[in-house]
Amino acid sequence: MAYDSKLVADIHRIFVQTVFAFLRRKAGNVKKLKCGAVTFIQRFGDALNLNLHYHLFAMDGVYSLDEKGNIHFLPVAPPTDKEVAKVAERIARRIERLMIRLGMTAESGSEKDAEFGQEQPLLAELYGASICGRVATGPKAGRSLTKIGGDADLEELGFLSSPRCASVSGVNVHANVSIAARDRIGLERILRYAARPPVATERLSGLPDGRLLYRLKRRWRDGTKQVIYEPLEFLEKLAALVPPPRFNLVRYSGVLAPSSGLRRRIIPAKPAEDPACNRQCNHSRKHCEKTDESNPGMHERRYAWAELLKRVFSVDSVLPQSTVGDPITTQVRSMI
Repeated sequence: MAYDSKLVADIHRIFVQTVFAFLRRKAGNVKKLKCGAVTFIQRFGDALNLNLHYHLFAMDGVYSLDEKGNIHFLPVAPPTDKEVAKVAERIARRIERLMIRLGMTAESGSEKDAEFGQEQPLLAELYGASICGRVATGPKAGRSLTKIGGDADLEELGFLSSPRCASVSGVNVHANVSIAARDRIGLERILRYAARPPVATERLSGLPDGRLLYRLKRRWRDGTKQVIYEPLEFLEKLAALVPPPRFNLVRYSGVLAPSSGLRRRIIPAKPAEDPACNRQCNHSRKHCEKTDESNPGMHERRYAWAELLKRVFSVDSVLPQSTVGDPITTQVRSMI
């Protein structure tokens, strides 16, 4: 999955189809039920290790069409622990059948793996070392990473017995996070988490000897709290996390898919525009946009660059009026 984008898409399809089938059964198996989800594909683990997994945000319900073509949303009850375990079991069973059909078994391996190893030997070694927690190159090649931490306290590892969490044949499904319909701040927070970059710079620091210390967000089962990298080892881990060319990390499914005929009917409508302004208008956003009275707090689908910089990087690109003529601020404005 580290290099085979088609395999990633096939397993993602299994994941989405199994979840959608569960939601339709949960809603009563009514005809013409439609589901929707957005999936973020992450390639990294907590210690910058190669760990490809999916964050799927599914609507907690289904859409139905009546005889007149009107669309209605039918919410479903939260899943139980047994239902999550059943979903995990079905996903694991379908993935196993897929791997057997593709000739990818633990005993025989894969012909594509052998071909990739011949075509890209260094990258294949980086992938394998990253997955196994080893060093790929240099004098420490083949050795384990330098870890810091004490003995694990199993009582603190609450995720091992988390509600709505199941593990079947190596397939882990966690469905204990729910965001309320109007909790826009909570929704943005969890989407930022799923779309975040691999490296958390606030947890990365340099040591006096030139090595890099990376603090883990959660302690591992063996008690590891921190990992130490040589500079080249750190670059190895980053190289393994770069996705292959033309590899989409965000996937839209069901009614949210670009080709869905219902997508335009369920996504929020665009706020009304001032008829006095044309499309080439250079006025301010407040002048050109109005808030839809039927959707208070509704935002334009696309944010302005200045607002994106402020929201994502906490950079305020709007300069005081008194400094517009200053050559330094003019240079800063042009850079922005």
